[in-house]
Amino acid sequence: MQPKNFKFMYKGSDKGLLLPPNYKPLLDVKQTEKAIKLVKDYFQSNLSSELRLRRVTAPLLVQHGTGVNDDLNGIERPVSFPIKALNGVVGEVVQSLAKWKRIALADYGIEHGFGIYTDMNAIRPDEDLDNLHSLYVDQWDWEKHISKEERTVEFLKSVVRKIYAAMKRTEYLIYESYSNIVPVLPEEITFVHSEDLLKEFPNLSPAEREDEIVKRHKAVFVIGIGATLADGKEHDGRAADYDDWTTPTGNGKKGLNGDILVWNEVLDRSFELSSMGIRVDKTALLEQLKIRNCEERKNLMFHQRLLNDELPLSIGGGIGQSRLCMFLLRKAHIGEIQTSIWPLEMIKTCKENNIFLL
Repeated sequence: MQPKNFKFMYKGSDKGLLLPPNYKPLLDVKQTEKAIKLVKDYFQSNLSSELRLRRVTAPLLVQHGTGVNDDLNGIERPVSFPIKALNGVVGEVVQSLAKWKRIALADYGIEHGFGIYTDMNAIRPDEDLDNLHSLYVDQWDWEKHISKEERTVEFLKSVVRKIYAAMKRTEYLIYESYSNIVPVLPEEITFVHSEDLLKEFPNLSPAEREDEIVKRHKAVFVIGIGATLADGKEHDGRAADYDDWTTPTGNGKKGLNGDILVWNEVLDRSFELSSMGIRVDKTALLEQLKIRNCEERKNLMFHQRLLNDELPLSIGGGIGQSRLCMFLLRKAHIGEIQTSIWPLEMIKTCKENNIFLL
């Protein structure tokens, strides 16, 4: 769904670049760099307090063949290389820390009701580069030890509300520091299941359904991402071995995971800030591996530890650091927040439209 009066660039390597009309940054580069630090310092402190998380150090590299690296949708290639000092053992740059965090909960002895968060820096070489997607990914990755009784949609919603509260407080801090950036987030976040979105908007694509519902409510958590819906398609892809997207939740609906979406007024579209969910237990893991035809993964280190009851039940997710800064500072391109590699044509086109990439 193309926003009215917006230009889309479809030539060369900058396919998908969205150019808001008459765009003018509200902060210059110096102000932006200062505001980025303000957002990151304040938000992670609030996130830690809301969810009772302690900060830990995260790996940039993991070993190939252990099942620890995140496969995302199962098709993305990790950056990998042989390690000379380990006789050619292959190392991989992380794509996210979805499974590593759960191992850390166990190995660090994190008690029930508490968790961890970390600064995750990843490289995703297969990303399509546009306003929202970069080769470089930075997130607050977090994971919390939960009980069997807490593996419910209501508990998932309670955690989402706490994260959203931290986002709202951070938005107000930015307003206090830069009065020209007026708060836009609503008081409450709205919850909707992907099955209900399909029912309400049967002729729209999943992305278009998100645009419609988020434009209406401004902040939405879409529940149930990964399982096949009534039309035989998924709302969006999810790997088989971290989020639980097969557990029934009533009324024919499935899924204990979802995405936090907000309405981005600069880009006139829905905007994902976080992907999260209650993680698979043994039953969900086996079912999801079967659905995705990757049952051989049961023999990998991570999966064996889960099947042998060596890992705690948990909930976790990732919150985009550059994404959150981009939204709160009203930027049109993620390259105004982070330094990455961009096609020369994209850099040139952005500069001609007042979008200055770092």
